[in-house]
Amino acid sequence: MSESTTENETIELRMTRILPATPDEVFDAYTDAEKQKIWYSILDETPGIVEITTDLRVGGQQTAVWGTDRDSLFRETQTFLEIDRPHRLVTDATGSDPDGMTMTTHVVVTFEAHQDDSTLVTVVQSGFPTPEVRDFFQTMAWVGAFERIEAFLTR
Repeated sequence: MSESTTENETIELRMTRILPATPDEVFDAYTDAEKQKIWYSILDETPGIVEITTDLRVGGQQTAVWGTDRDSLFRETQTFLEIDRPHRLVTDATGSDPDGMTMTTHVVVTFEAHQDDSTLVTVVQSGFPTPEVRDFFQTMAWVGAFERIEAFLTR
């Protein structure tokens, strides 16, 4: 194992968010392709492109492609490593941006029942190439995803 690989494995983020639905409802919103197609763009002023396919089984994959137009698409393929519905989901995720930059991370998401039929969602994502990329995911990517899922759950 090279030194840089060891360093990358230690660059991780940990986030929590309380969402206003049961663990079953939040897990389904997070993993169901048809529900994702709605929440991926639910806060957008103009419709963009959202294409998602999901094979929700250990060893299966989910591929999501999204962006404002065909020339600016993001792509992420997650391979499901562990599925304990509705409590825990573990994936390896490989993503690319419109410029062709790619990154693979390890993602663990847990869904815990919380008061008043809400769910505490915890995300631990590791393997970021730099602290700056991790910080972007922590302050922008995951925050945006949680906001979109919450909008979907409360609509």
